[in-house]
Amino acid sequence: MDTTFTPAHRGGAGSPLVCLHGFTDTWRTWELVLPALERRHDVLAPTLAGHAGGPLLGAGPLDVALVDAVEAAMDDAGFDTAHIVGNSLGGYLAFALAARGRARSVVALAPAGGWAKGDGTVGATLAHFTTMQDLLRLAAPRAEEIVATPEGRRRATTFTAERWEHIPAALLAHQMRGVAACEAVGPLVAFASETGWHVDAEAVRCPVRVVWGTEDKLLAWPSAAARFREEWVPHADWVVLDGVGHCPQLDVPLETAELIGGFTAA
Repeated sequence: MDTTFTPAHRGGAGSPLVCLHGFTDTWRTWELVLPALERRHDVLAPTLAGHAGGPLLGAGPLDVALVDAVEAAMDDAGFDTAHIVGNSLGGYLAFALAARGRARSVVALAPAGGWAKGDGTVGATLAHFTTMQDLLRLAAPRAEEIVATPEGRRRATTFTAERWEHIPAALLAHQMRGVAACEAVGPLVAFASETGWHVDAEAVRCPVRVVWGTEDKLLAWPSAAARFREEWVPHADWVVLDGVGHCPQLDVPLETAELIGGFTAA
């Protein structure tokens, strides 16, 4: 049983590419797309601060602390700028890095924070992470047993992917333990509830592609994309994936790798 959480993955050759995972996940969410990406890029996939294997959350506003930690990882890797790919929270952070001038391009997979002002589903979405962590702290010791059956793997991917048969059981067990061990859940839920979300769209000057699945059960299309579509990046290259869930890198890894590589090569 692999219970190890690591701070980052680095591999491949080519132009720099940074992959940022979503809330409560780890860098390993990218495992199914890494082989294709590493044929074209020098890939850095860090675990976010406050997440299992990642650095501690820094002081000050948590969104700033998260971006600061990614910048520090880029600096350590020797990346002045890089193509940035992010899923969910990672997609939101990709825009923050672009606003700081660190992105050559952004590919955002269902980026967080795009609800319209006053959208009443935001509170329920944030509460989901607290509830899910409580449940998975009970289930994590039996993670391998749970994902050993098709029904267990289907349940483990309810909120991440519509297609689950190809996802390794070991990866799903790792993700379950990662949610249980994520120290950022309480602080980030509280911060997001009190502070809200903002993208400094005028400072984002690089090419942007936004990818969203129509079956996303965490950030529903199109309502959770409202501010990205109407205010922040309406000019982006928008790709809507029919029948795909919240994590395209898990759901349809081959197509996702092509959507990333085709854009970063442009």
